[in-house]
Amino acid sequence: MNGRYSLNLPVDLKQDAEEIAERQGVSLNQLILWSLAEKVTELKSKIDDPNFPEIAYKLDADNQLVPYLKGKGIRVQTLVIAFYEWKESVPELSRQYDLPQKTVKQALAFYEAHKKMVDGLIASNDEAEPIHD
Repeated sequence: MNGRYSLNLPVDLKQDAEEIAERQGVSLNQLILWSLAEKVTELKSKIDDPNFPEIAYKLDADNQLVPYLKGKGIRVQTLVIAFYEWKESVPELSRQYDLPQKTVKQALAFYEAHKKMVDGLIASNDEAEPIHD
């Protein structure tokens, strides 16, 4: 498989998409990729764990699905790092991020249930950080 796909878009759809892509300052291919990524993310949102209703997924800049707090945009890994590495307490995180303690506890419980995935996200972010001398 070479990674390229041939699409035969209906003429009207292609024209509309080309106009939108031009207004956005991107290529038609990039617009199609963005649209597909949004749709896949929407469909994958059905993977949300029903045991953690305040946690959802969204794509990050690297097109990785990242768990975050619904309505807040705070990544679960942010709270995990603050709690486990920086030793901040649940009440401190609650005040700092303006969250109910119940929500902070749910994020930490989500981490315990999905530790491998969240640890992988934390590790990939650590690798991506520039080194300052």
